[in-house]
Amino acid sequence: MGYAKELLAGLDRLLRRVPAEPASSPTAPPGAVPGLAGRAEAGRDGSEPAGSASSPTAPPGAVPGRAGRAEAGRGGSEAAERVLAGEPVEQVLDPADPAAWIEFDAGVRDLPWRYGRPALGAQLRERPETALCHPDGRVRQQALTAAAAEPRLLPAVVIRCADWAEPVRNQARRILRAALEEDRAGTLAALTPLVLRLGERVHGAWALDFFEQDLRTAPYEPLAALRDSSDRKTRRFAARITLDLGLFDAREAARQAVAAPDPAMQQLWANAALAAMAADGPDDLVVDTLLAARSTRLRAAGVTALRRAGRSGEAAGHLLDRAAPVRACARWLLRQDGGDPRACYLDLLPHPEAVLGLAECTQRGEAGLLRELLTHPEGEVRAAAVTGLHLLEAALPAELGPLLDDPSPAVARATERALRTWADRLPAGELTARLAPDRPAHTRRAAFRLLRVQGGMPLLRATVLLLDDPERQLRERAVADLRCWDWQYSLRYEGGDRRELAELLHRSAAVFDAYELELRRSRLGLTG
Repeated sequence: MGYAKELLAGLDRLLRRVPAEPASSPTAPPGAVPGLAGRAEAGRDGSEPAGSASSPTAPPGAVPGRAGRAEAGRGGSEAAERVLAGEPVEQVLDPADPAAWIEFDAGVRDLPWRYGRPALGAQLRERPETALCHPDGRVRQQALTAAAAEPRLLPAVVIRCADWAEPVRNQARRILRAALEEDRAGTLAALTPLVLRLGERVHGAWALDFFEQDLRTAPYEPLAALRDSSDRKTRRFAARITLDLGLFDAREAARQAVAAPDPAMQQLWANAALAAMAADGPDDLVVDTLLAARSTRLRAAGVTALRRAGRSGEAAGHLLDRAAPVRACARWLLRQDGGDPRACYLDLLPHPEAVLGLAECTQRGEAGLLRELLTHPEGEVRAAAVTGLHLLEAALPAELGPLLDDPSPAVARATERALRTWADRLPAGELTARLAPDRPAHTRRAAFRLLRVQGGMPLLRATVLLLDDPERQLRERAVADLRCWDWQYSLRYEGGDRRELAELLHRSAAVFDAYELELRRSRLGLTG
């Protein structure tokens, strides 16, 4: 009963600290939501209700919302401190990072309360950069008047276009309209990345719609700069508008697909090129552009387009592509033209891609063809044969185990991947023996990866052994594993012997400091 009374008393004190605010209050802005709901809406906007243009300043002791604290924790408050110390905001904030101003805005509001210094609120009024982000909406609105003549403060003006307070919002939007009329190309190029990130806020859609409507209006030169932007969201935004306006034909879309830096953009432009060819007829230059691309998805799209272009006879030339999706499209195209991919692959053996392609289109019962290639003199062919047996689920530990010692690193890697499903059946002693310093590095790496799949005491012994490995990567991996190893679990559930564990812990003592080592010794019952 005492606990329940204390809980109720605590809830009562909490509710008294957060009184309800009626929407009809003269301090509430139009459309405000009373009480906690209002604060929740403000949190989604990135501003606090207490900072609205028509409300009093935040009360002493107020703490910004959780989202604001998380954003400011990424450097916003530190950036605000540097600006207050006199550093130019251009040197503090990265102009190529659209999130920098958002974090700075949250950090300025959070600064007086983060370190328990409410008096900083007055100091924030002195710099125009911090005044535009001040917790008090009246200060933000006053700072906008001075910001209209300073283009360097336009990012802060854009943030204020999504402000919770309607007077601040409206004034900031008037300034942004004027800036766009004065320098359309420069404003769009500089502010679009920030506008896209603010578009998800409650009042952020206005600026996004405003910019999009302007970009859809001729002349369209600003779109070219946005398509080449370093910001991924901006590139995709400009590409979608370009395609909606129909500014590019199939050839230009294919060129854009090849030059695109990220897979989503490549797919977007490739789909546009294929759709244009479906509407206007095939174009050999478009198909050849896609087929010559480095991207797998673009080459696959090019192989698929060969059929519509009447060039199905070229399918056999892509059966040996280095990427499995492209080979699959080539086999589909060959079957559509009445061909037999399996027969083609048999004629192309022992090419490594022919080995893989044969495994991709044959049955498990024909795995004998691949087993014959396990002894081929070329390492790439042996590695492809191991991978093909793995694809057919016909890999056997007895025949693949010796290939861990293959002189080709590609074969050892393929063998390790194929044996992972059989790792618990592999002799731990043989794997540990392959960790000897005189073995090749690729053999030691493959054996250790299989031991990591096994786990248990064999892995612990191997990890301690690798502390003296000549390869830095394996040593660092061993140190990381030992630092997070549960020694007590090994003693209780993995059949570990206390004396052996004590010996292994002693050999790995250099990994831990004195406290960590003593803690592990005590958990193993080795103290005293």
